Amino acid sequence: MDWLQFVLAPQVINGLSIGVAVVLMALGLTIIFGLLDVINMAHGEFYALGAFVAVALIGMGLSFWLALLVTPVLLALVGYLSERTLVQRVFHSKDRHTLTLLLTFGLGVVMEDALKIVFGANPLRLEAPIQGATEMLGLFFPHYRLFVMLFGGAVIAAVWLLVFRTPLGAMVRAAAFDRHMTASLGVPVHKVYAATFAFGVALAALAGVLLAPMYSVFPTMGRDFVFIAFSVVIIGGMGSIKGAVLAGLVLTQVQSISSLWISPVWSDPLLFGIMVLVLVWRPQGLFGRLGHA
Repeated sequence: MDWLQFVLAPQVINGLSIGVAVVLMALGLTIIFGLLDVINMAHGEFYALGAFVAVALIGMGLSFWLALLVTPVLLALVGYLSERTLVQRVFHSKDRHTLTLLLTFGLGVVMEDALKIVFGANPLRLEAPIQGATEMLGLFFPHYRLFVMLFGGAVIAAVWLLVFRTPLGAMVRAAAFDRHMTASLGVPVHKVYAATFAFGVALAALAGVLLAPMYSVFPTMGRDFVFIAFSVVIIGGMGSIKGAVLAGLVLTQVQSISSLWISPVWSDPLLFGIMVLVLVWRPQGLFGRLGHA
């Protein structure tokens, strides 16, 4: 009982707080793929850019809470412009899968180098806006981690409601199912594509802001989480929101709890091993594409 209370419970809470942020990143990836059929290799750099923008805004005198609201909006604009000026140029080509993958990979490299030039390579720190801890079951849990779980969970629920319970979500799912038929009905599909890409980027930026007070902020921070996010998307099913949520929470729990027995060096190989086993058993992932809950 003591082992469960004092050893396992803190790891579960830690895994949940990280898992919510990973799910936000994975949702951005899976929504972009589910509609545009584009694997955004720059997703990790958008996540890092979100953290750096928040640090810059706070350094200019804004509160953390205002930065939490403003940063996703600013990154959504960046994502919209990136889709309209870059992705759309190669989207309709014959080899669009290869070209969009290479394009977003190159965009990520440029963004990472730009962050190094502007902010430097040294890690930056961002103080948690909520201090203190709450005692539960004889343990103390940091208030900020509890906030991340509650706020992130609310955002995930809002995303699901937006996609599956609103006319806008119906339009997005229709464009994902048959873009030509949707366009023939008068829906501006190209704008839907750009807005969806922007929305996915905004979710990655939001994850970056939420995790900034928990980790150091540095130019290559996107690499650490984007591999986990890609594993989540692949295991959950490319384009499945339900799969991204379930796989994200499970994988981060596995990673957090397994750290009690294995070295952190083996954390990523463990996740990739799980991904391989799932793909051997079910190559399409646990669930289907966008359009299924």
